[in-house]
Amino acid sequence: MGAMTVRELFAGETMTAADVLLCLRETAGTAERLVARIDELQRPLGYRLVGSFDEAKNAVAAAGFRVGHNLAWGHFLYVDDLITLPEARGRGHATALLRWILDEAVRLRCGQVHLDSGTERHAAHRLYLGMGMHISSHHFRIDSLWAAGAEQTSTDGGRH
Repeated sequence: MGAMTVRELFAGETMTAADVLLCLRETAGTAERLVARIDELQRPLGYRLVGSFDEAKNAVAAAGFRVGHNLAWGHFLYVDDLITLPEARGRGHATALLRWILDEAVRLRCGQVHLDSGTERHAAHRLYLGMGMHISSHHFRIDSLWAAGAEQTSTDGGRH
C-alpha cells in the first residue's frame, strides 16, 4: 500500500473531493453544483469535509460530517457522506477517514458517532462493524414530501 494522507478540506478546496462525492451522491448534478451546495448551504450549517489522498495527491475517498446536540444522542458527530472511488477500494482509505473522524469526535468531546448506510452496502457494513460500530436502529423516510401534500400526514392527525 502506498502512502496516503488524510486531511480536512476547507471552503475553497471542496472541488478537490467533488468527483469522489459524486460517486455517492449522483443526484447532486455537476461537480460545480455539488461544490456550491456544500460551500454555500451545508458548510454554514456546520458540515465539514475530510479527504483521503493517494501517493499522487489525488482525492480518492471523502467523508462529510457535522457535529450537533439532540435529546436522543446528546453531543454527537454524524457522518453524512463516506465514499471511496471504486478503483481505490480495499486500500484502507475509508478506514483512515473513519479513524480521523473518531479522533475528531473524541477531540470535540462527542459522546457518540452516527451514520446511516444503504442496505445494499455490505462491504461498508463490514468495515463499520469491524471498527466497533453496531446497528442500532432502522431509518424511515418519506420521499418527495413536498409533492405528497397533506394527505399523507392528515391520515393520523399529524401524530407519529
